Amino acid sequence: MSVEVERKFVCSADTLKTLEEIGAVCIGQHEFHDQYFDTPMFDLTLRDMWLRKRKGCWELKCPTTTVSGTEELSGEQSQAAALCTRYKEITNLPEIHLRVEAVIKDNCEHGEIESAFSQEDEPWLSKLNLVCFAEFTTERQSFTLQEQGVQIDLDKADFGYHVGEIEVLIPEGEDVQCAVEKIRKTAQQLGLTGDQRVEGKMNVYLRQNHPEHYAKLLSAHVL
Repeated sequence: MSVEVERKFVCSADTLKTLEEIGAVCIGQHEFHDQYFDTPMFDLTLRDMWLRKRKGCWELKCPTTTVSGTEELSGEQSQAAALCTRYKEITNLPEIHLRVEAVIKDNCEHGEIESAFSQEDEPWLSKLNLVCFAEFTTERQSFTLQEQGVQIDLDKADFGYHVGEIEVLIPEGEDVQCAVEKIRKTAQQLGLTGDQRVEGKMNVYLRQNHPEHYAKLLSAHVL
């Protein structure tokens, strides 16, 4: 299992030029379609859990604990940590099913939910009352700073939103603060300023298309 540490940023007209200047290597450009699933009561997303299907593969993103030692940081390091998100990425389908089922059972008032895991026809979606609440296509251009182990993605969603992402993937249990520091240095190289988190694609999509869901996540301090 890996942990994704990420900072989003606003792309500018000079972003591509700056990436070239700092030695980032383009590793490809592709398009992908995402579908996100939850119950009608938002059992998963209200816990900041994001169940996604992309290119036929399932992924569950779950929040991690805060960066160890963050309370002892100050100045640039503390700000860098606050600007980053940290999620466990689970791609093993049986484990995804068990985690999702556990959350929904915990919120269910009417006893156990029948387990119906099947990798072929996916009846577990209907058994757990999971429906698609978000669906969009993204054009992505990806770059890497190989020596630093940093990936930079420039995304253009089909609902009109553009956003950049600086990402470091680490195995679960490794030093998250080290990943945050790599992201901080990369952001500095890119000339990024500001102390406010930049909205991700999902925030903007929900605000535009599902304001009730968006409002509930704001109230729960998920977004």
